[in-house]
Amino acid sequence: MAQPIWTGPAVAAVTLFDADGRLLAAETGAHAARLVAAGIKAVVVAGSTGEAASLSDAERVDLVAAVKQACPGVPVLCGSTGEWYGQAVARTQAVIKAGADGVLVAPPRLGGDVPEYFRRVADAAGGVPVLAYHYPGVAGGPVPLDVLAGLPVQGTKDSSGEPRRLAAELDLEWDGAVYTGASALIGYASWLGATGAILAVANLVPEKCQAAWEGDAAAQREVIRIEKAYKATPGGLKAALAREAGTAPFRRL
Repeated sequence: MAQPIWTGPAVAAVTLFDADGRLLAAETGAHAARLVAAGIKAVVVAGSTGEAASLSDAERVDLVAAVKQACPGVPVLCGSTGEWYGQAVARTQAVIKAGADGVLVAPPRLGGDVPEYFRRVADAAGGVPVLAYHYPGVAGGPVPLDVLAGLPVQGTKDSSGEPRRLAAELDLEWDGAVYTGASALIGYASWLGATGAILAVANLVPEKCQAAWEGDAAAQREVIRIEKAYKATPGGLKAALAREAGTAPFRRL
């Protein structure tokens, strides 16, 4: 396998807003820095947990700049999915110019030529790593397993929570990194030989995510319980984070 951008748990970072819905870029950067200090290996902004669908392209750039400044020396990736390749290309170029170390890109929600879409995104990235994002129904469309190994990407994030698919991704004849986005599969993914994880729950319990990755079964079960608790109510993750860390609880979506 080619050298991955990082190994181990990363955070799918929340995006912080004020009560009027304005972006709190510096505060989001400070939150990311706390997680890095707790052991998180990389930060992904403007993903589905980061309410990407509500962000303008300028806000994505502001997020990358703020998190890069707050987390020097740590890989910062940005979601740059588009409903068509032109949108994804423009977003990819903008966030890389702002300093993103990689991009996370899902196929268009309405389908189309997936290999051509990723070819254009990879060309726009100019050698900066692209991760293909598989979370159909939430973040764009599916990444077909039978085309994944032929895509011009450095890896994939699979948030489907399907253990068999994760195992199949690891069995592909390719050099791509495999990251799980499913909190229930942290320990399983590590055991199977995945590269790492990109986790929403790491906003709240980064140390437990690291422990689960290292094989602590009790930590893995606790992560599952914590996620189940905050998912029971809309906006539960941000509300729990506000109680624990004093961050802004407001959301756009």
